[in-house]
Amino acid sequence: MAKIEDILLQMKRNPKGIRYNDLCKVCDYYFGKVRQTSSSHRIYKTPWKGDPRINIQNYKGPAKAYQVKQVLMAIQKLEDDHVS
Repeated sequence: MAKIEDILLQMKRNPKGIRYNDLCKVCDYYFGKVRQTSSSHRIYKTPWKGDPRINIQNYKGPAKAYQVKQVLMAIQKLEDDHVS
């Protein structure tokens, strides 16, 4: 089982090569319990105003690269807000 730090490093190196299950692990760790689950989508709540959600989708195993990038940006925002 991959560690969160290892998955994050893989996400930064190659957003196209991330498995959906690994992206779910990262989102569970950073954003907590999934707010909504549908057939192929998982929606997570974020603590800031505006568009306060992360929406990821399973595409037959791999995660979509643009969603991986959105998760990375949201994690960066969380870390920046935590430092401030």
